[in-house]
Amino acid sequence: MRKYAAVVALLFVAPAAAGASAQSYSTPTAPPRTTDAGTLARLAQDREIHERFMRGVAAEERADWAAAEGEFKRVVALDPPEPKGSTARYDLALAEVRLGRLDAAASLLEDALHRDPRFAAAAANLVTIELQRGDLSAARAAADRFVAVEPQSVLARYGRGLTALRAGDLTSARADFRALIDADPSYAVAHYDLALVELRAGRDDAARTELDAALALAPAYARARFALGTVLVRGGRRADARVAFDRCAHDAADPALRALAIELRDRL
Repeated sequence: MRKYAAVVALLFVAPAAAGASAQSYSTPTAPPRTTDAGTLARLAQDREIHERFMRGVAAEERADWAAAEGEFKRVVALDPPEPKGSTARYDLALAEVRLGRLDAAASLLEDALHRDPRFAAAAANLVTIELQRGDLSAARAAADRFVAVEPQSVLARYGRGLTALRAGDLTSARADFRALIDADPSYAVAHYDLALVELRAGRDDAARTELDAALALAPAYARARFALGTVLVRGGRRADARVAFDRCAHDAADPALRALAIELRDRL
């Protein structure tokens, strides 16, 4: 079964959610009785592909990315037919990301999508990787492709909105995040990202409305609390901003965000 990468406040490749092999295979049956050299060679290759997939998946599950890379590289070299061909490239891309090789990962996902244009998990991860590479043009193209593959997908719409926000296209970003909220008003992350759009547009009151909505849905949402503190400072409400930064420092799991919230709190 093909899986998606996880989405939190930002998209990111999360092999715990998407890193399991995108296709599962049953145990091979015993080879037929034959002495034909071509048939025996084909059966041996099929068995090697199967076994390397199994070893690669096991390596992913224990986060041994170097071992996973080796197994899936060999499968790619053997060039099995679909869906194994695109799946091997997808899993190899996940290993390359974890090994810090983003360019290689992007190329592998492009190849996987060329082989299987409706491979949604590959499309989702390609958006993430292009954002990590800082290639906003490629990220937007990947996001548009993902929406074309999965037009009803929340993840696809979110990815397109996020890439538009990163690129400074506030109109497009606002449209995507607003559509997500209209479809599911309880989507706290979409409220937060729409607030970021409004902040960049200089619409602080609209941003405050979205941040209040996000925090009503998720009171411990530290990034939303930090953004609220920023809005309050800009509005001259220093005492309220100090409370917001203090709560952010309490809730933040990210040490850098916590340290920044404490610093701003102590300045007020």
